[in-house]
This record gives sequence, C-alpha cells and structure tokens, in this order.
Amino acid sequence: MGWIIFILGALGWHIGLYGMFKKAGVEGWKAFVPFYNTWYMVQKSGIGRTWFWLQLIPIAGQFVTIWITIIFVMHFGKFTVLQHAAAVFLPFVYLPYLGFSKEVKWGGAEIMKLYKKSASREWVDAAVFAVVAATLIRTFIFEAYTIPTESMEKTLLINDFLFVNKLSYGPRLPQTPISFPFVHNTLPGMPTTPSYLTWIQVPYTRLPGTSDIKRNDVVVFNFPAGDTIINIEGYGSARPYYDILREQYKGNRDALKADYPLLVHPMDKTDNYIKRCVGVPGDNIEVRDGSLVVNGKTAYVASGAQTDYIVQSNGTAFTADFFKDSLGIDVDNPGDALQNIGSTPPAYLLNMTASEAAMVKRQKNCASIQPYLFDSSITVFPYDEKNYHWSPDHFGPLHIPKQGETTTISPANIEIYRRLITVYEHNTLEEKNGKYFINGKETNTYTFKYNYYWMMGDNRHRSQDSRFWGFVPETNIVGKASLIWFSWNGGPRWSRLFQSIK
Repeated sequence: MGWIIFILGALGWHIGLYGMFKKAGVEGWKAFVPFYNTWYMVQKSGIGRTWFWLQLIPIAGQFVTIWITIIFVMHFGKFTVLQHAAAVFLPFVYLPYLGFSKEVKWGGAEIMKLYKKSASREWVDAAVFAVVAATLIRTFIFEAYTIPTESMEKTLLINDFLFVNKLSYGPRLPQTPISFPFVHNTLPGMPTTPSYLTWIQVPYTRLPGTSDIKRNDVVVFNFPAGDTIINIEGYGSARPYYDILREQYKGNRDALKADYPLLVHPMDKTDNYIKRCVGVPGDNIEVRDGSLVVNGKTAYVASGAQTDYIVQSNGTAFTADFFKDSLGIDVDNPGDALQNIGSTPPAYLLNMTASEAAMVKRQKNCASIQPYLFDSSITVFPYDEKNYHWSPDHFGPLHIPKQGETTTISPANIEIYRRLITVYEHNTLEEKNGKYFINGKETNTYTFKYNYYWMMGDNRHRSQDSRFWGFVPETNIVGKASLIWFSWNGGPRWSRLFQSIK
C-alpha cells in the first residue's frame, strides 16, 4: 500500500512539473525524465549548477532536491511557509495546481526581485524549511538506502538505490533525537566519529503502520549485533565485535577492550542491514542441506536468489567469455565470484541463481553440477557447540519467539535466549547453582515482551544474517524496501530504475 501511495505521489509531482515547465518556457516532456527535470529547475531558477550534482549524493541529496523544488516554486510567486509545505508534503496536488491553474503565472527572476526579502534570505529560509521537511519525511515516511554488499544478489545489486517505506510497518519515534541531519551514525568523511549525542534517549515507540511484517518481505533493520563495534575502519559491522570477542579473545572483554577502541551505538544508530524476512513470530525454521524449511514446508526462493555450486567440467574448460557474457563474472576481476578449485579436469565454485545453474548444466563441457554446502566446521548462532551442532546449511529446527509467548529456560537453550532477555528486553539474568534469576527473581520460564523475526540474505553463501547472530527484535525494524529508484555500475543501470522489490 505504501509504495502505491509513493508512486501516485511521484506521478502527481511529475504531472505538476509538466504544466509548470510549459509556463516557464521549457518543453513539458522534460518534466518526466528523472534528474533531467531538476537540471532545468536549477537553470530556470538561476541557482548554481553545483546544486544539481549535490542532489546525487545519497541521503543528503533528498534535502537538496526538496530545496531545488521550493526555489522553483518561489519563482511562481509562492513564498509562504504553507505554500512551501504544500509543495513538499502534497506535491501531487499542489504542483498540478501551479502547473494548470490559469491564475498562477511564471514570474521568474523579476518576481523574486519584487518580494521584500532578498533572494539570498529567501534561499536560506527555503533551506531551513527543506531541512525540517526532509527530516520529517526521512523519519516518518520514507528513507533512501544504498545496497552496500552482495548479500541480496541478484534480487538487489550493489549500488541499487532504494526507497524504504516506513509507513508499512509504522514509523518509529527517534530513540536518539540529537543527531547530525541526513546521515546515519557517523559524520560525513569521518567514518569513526559518531553523528549523534546520547544526552537524550527516548523509549521505543512505534506509530501504527499499514501492515504487519509478512514472511518474505524485504526489510531494512538496525543490525542487532552492531550495538558494540570496534571503532576502526575495516571493522564495525564488517568484522563484528562479538565475532572477534568469541573467536580471538575467547570471551575476554577486558583483553579486547585493551587492544581496540570500542564504540557502543544506541539501538537506532546501529548499522542498517537489508535482508529477506523468512520467518515471522511463532514460525519454526530449519535449513536442511542448504534448503530453507519454514513450518515444515520448503520456503519461497526468490528468482534472483544465489547460492554456490560446484561445476565439474568434462576436461574442456569454460571460456572467459562464457563466464562474463552468460554469468556476469569477469575472470580478470578478483572481486568477482569465480573460484577454480584446482582439480583435473577443471572444476569451479560458482555463485549463481537456479536459472543460471540450469544454463550451465546444459553446456556440453559440463560433466556435473551440484550445490555446495557449508559444512559443520563453520560455527553459527547460538554458538553453543555442546548443544547445537549447526552450520549455515544444516541449521535448526528453531522456534521464533512471539510477543506474549512463554518458554522454559534451561542449560540446553539458555544461549538461544540470553541476548534476547538481557539486551533486547533489558533484564538482568544471573545463574547460580544451576538456577536462573531474572531481575533478581528465581524462575525457569520467560515471557517474551516483543515479536522477533528471522532474516536471511537471498545470496545464501555471501550473507551475514540471522544464522550468525540470531533473532531481530521488532524494535530494530526500520521499514520495508519498496522501490529501486536508481542503480549504478560505472553508469546507470537503466533497466532497474523504478522497479518494485519482490
């Protein structure tokens, strides 16, 4: 529903610009070409062309585009706060009014001179209003997000630019309200300097949304295990603190703290992740031989989902052109997902979709192809090898907690629920003589306060997901990934523009 509202709003915005462009002496069709339209808005408003390029900056560019729109509207003689608010929050109504009303004329630079305030003062006022408007839009309606990794390929590609709909699941009130605008958790150009102050912390509050999180939605959320990070470039969420604490320091927090600078993020300032929600509260999930099973049934697999396959040739190697043209793998690029596993005849470890695997299987020089499985030597959540001998491709069964459910806690399952009880739901947990004390009271049961979700990447062997850090609490949900509005790979990927996300 939210993305439908967004598309209708965008359509109204462009229709309004069509009429406004014609009044301003610009061919109307140019209003419908993304970015080309703002180029002409910049030109006709007489502001520097630098502003056009600044709007291409992810996140901060939202503010610049809003500011350009307000300046353009001012050249029609509209200067009041209410008129600017209508242009920003009701563009699908107000811009068509400006474009097609016989009472509204293009005034250009002359009308700016007639207004009492100087042009520079008007631009400053418009900028302040745009900052406020963009902040409200980013907090409560939608937010731009850029895909940073390959964990969702090929459903989503690196440098896809998305709109994340916050109305779907209900916008959260900011937990950390004092922060630098239009960035997430670090200052621009200063990747280890926080962009926020923790002087004020607001309890978790979520406004009503248009729908619940559904199984198989693509969801943006705050990384649950990103509350504490090693605050050095190259670490953060890429090399999580808890992994290093467990693997290198055997749980010795003091020793790790002595070696590395640490930073504790508030929940809403942990890094944003994007995955597919494969399990909702109350579900039972399991991975059997690499296949996800939810409530006893084989789970949905997206058409763009990838996994690793071992491809054995018949003695004739695959050509570089085949890899590049058919699979999009550049053998000369070390970053591409091709690995020759060094056997004779040649065999390869390839990261592919099911349809690509079927195409490879049809090749005359393909002797065999089979899914590659991550073995049990890779430890996963809950990192309790005494009770759980799980791996990424042999995982579970595991029940996903639901708000109001009560579970029995024991030495056999405490590692599954320890972080949930103490970190996500803010209780104290002590163990004495085989007994458990929650908030000082002895108990062997726990009732969940929040709903929890299970998130996995569509690129199953290239994804850091719930298999490695567990449940995602409802408090961490940011919004639903709804629309790819731009995509870049050395140039625009035109075929991906304005695609809905499935």
